[in-house]
Amino acid sequence: MLQDPLVRLVAEWLKHAVFPGTVPILGLSAPQGAGKTTIMAEVCGALAEEDLNAASISIDDFYLTRSEQIALAREYPRNPYLQQRGYPGTHDVDLGVSVLKALRMLSDGQSMKVPGYDRSAYQGLGDRSPESKWRVVTSPLHLIVLEGWMLGFTPIARELLSDKDLVVINRALVAYQAWHAILDGFIWLEPEDYLFVREWRVEAEERMRAEGKPCMSVDQVKAFVETFLPAYATYYPALRTQPPTKPPHLRIVIGRDRGVKIVQPTGT
Repeated sequence: MLQDPLVRLVAEWLKHAVFPGTVPILGLSAPQGAGKTTIMAEVCGALAEEDLNAASISIDDFYLTRSEQIALAREYPRNPYLQQRGYPGTHDVDLGVSVLKALRMLSDGQSMKVPGYDRSAYQGLGDRSPESKWRVVTSPLHLIVLEGWMLGFTPIARELLSDKDLVVINRALVAYQAWHAILDGFIWLEPEDYLFVREWRVEAEERMRAEGKPCMSVDQVKAFVETFLPAYATYYPALRTQPPTKPPHLRIVIGRDRGVKIVQPTGT
């Protein structure tokens, strides 16, 4: 029996939601440190107990390689949002589209490799894993989940941008509509206060340190997180009112302890 109320909520919603197509692709958006990867691992395990095979893919899997990220940072040397991985513009969107479409088209018994990203590489700066270390996904698949911290963010009117450094980010978001276009439903976990991310991300990095994995220092983590706060403030309002896909949708507001505060299903 699932003990975590949030995991149980998502699993139950997935069992009853009606999606188009035989292998739906679901989007899951949640802020950094909210536990989305852990949630989906447990949800996939729960679905497997009912003979439903789900594959969870992170947008992190499609980050630019380290060399590509360095080139991007050099192209925009004065933009603080492009000096590291994370923001729109630091992913290979085309790679993500091709992988998701290929997964959906797998015949029973077929397998394919899915890219991975090594966050611990380069002292926590990260790099795409070599293909020899990519994981293998085997069909049949009953559900594919794409999860990420900024999945679902869409461009807003330029005149609404108070931060000039977000202009290039806003422009980069246009390309991400290619991901939204292949999603058949959407779940997003929204914190009561997006500033919770500060603590959550530090906790996540400390878990990596406890496991003996290379990671950023506490000061580096705090600086890393502060860079993302403007994106939450800028793009959450639009996500709240205009999800990037057609229903079904599931909006879940969570508290500081990641406990469920509000549940708003649509179109199930």
